Amino acid sequence: MVQGATGRAAQQHMRLMARYGTPIVAGVSPSAKIAEAGGVPLFRTCADAVRLTGARISVIMVPPLAVLAALEEAVSAGVRLIVTVTEGMPVHDAIKALRLVRANGVEWIGPSTPGLALPGRLKLGFLPDVALAPGALGVMSRSGTLSYEIGLRLVRRGIGQSAWIGVGGDVVKGMRFADLVPLFQAHPATRALLVVGEIGGTDEEDLALALEETGFERPVFVVLAGSHAPEGVTMGHAGALVHGDKGSLASKTAALERAGAEVFTEMAAAVARIERALRRPQ
Repeated sequence: MVQGATGRAAQQHMRLMARYGTPIVAGVSPSAKIAEAGGVPLFRTCADAVRLTGARISVIMVPPLAVLAALEEAVSAGVRLIVTVTEGMPVHDAIKALRLVRANGVEWIGPSTPGLALPGRLKLGFLPDVALAPGALGVMSRSGTLSYEIGLRLVRRGIGQSAWIGVGGDVVKGMRFADLVPLFQAHPATRALLVVGEIGGTDEEDLALALEETGFERPVFVVLAGSHAPEGVTMGHAGALVHGDKGSLASKTAALERAGAEVFTEMAAAVARIERALRRPQ
């Protein structure tokens, strides 16, 4: 289901998700005055939507200050996977949301995520269709637009994805790279893993530790954005904070290479290397 379903952006992306093949069984809008929108039945509450349609996944498309309340409603209704695409969710709200989903065993992707996709089957959010194709490369990304460009270049070379998950770039998020490693480890369709990261935060260092702890055996390719960012200058990304010797390009590269990953700062080099690896006879 989609929360905030009567909003203009939600209406557009509901059509695109449905066109891709995603089964959208319900829309939720407390102010809805019509019974359906674009062929999707509308409900005033998540509880009604879940009770009458059996929905277990929600894509939340509401303004930043309304995300927490929408997420709380979805958890209360029994939703098991929540995707929040909105940028600008207040950090204190994200902290409350994280506590709530962990306490209830709910998986949360977001905030500030373009969503996730099982290419050829469904997409939740607004990942561009042209960058999606069924394949063997697992993708997880902090960056949206950079991952779209890499995905498109690989698709044009015949390299598709087994699954694509955008974790978002905020400091506080539902699922981080390290949390996703066991999922890809257990996913037989994934032959290699592409991680689109960036300087700032410790997500990539934590990913390196998770790769070591799980004994991840498939090839891991990491693209780190921000190699040319000037040191000491305030940038705009919510999660791109360098703390001492943590979060820098050097610290991330060192940690990832110790864990067996190949690290790139240039997109073209990463694309060429991944193409060689996945086109090699098995």
